[in-house]
Amino acid sequence: MGKDYHFTVIIEREEEGGFHAFCPSLPGCHTQGETFEEAMDNIRDAVKLYLESLLAHNEPIPEEDITIKPLKVAM
Repeated sequence: MGKDYHFTVIIEREEEGGFHAFCPSLPGCHTQGETFEEAMDNIRDAVKLYLESLLAHNEPIPEEDITIKPLKVAM
């Protein structure tokens, strides 16, 4: 059985429709989908392919160091 990796992904609604998904810890790991669910499926596949490529090239899997915190700004 393989190892589980955990990464933060960000899903953004696109103005023209659909969703943009990316993983900040994996530079260049972006995808999209017509629905939220499709974007989630696509980013899961993109992350898996990204990690497979790193492993195939004997490169390290990045350690995630991300903090997500809501920020209130008074105007």
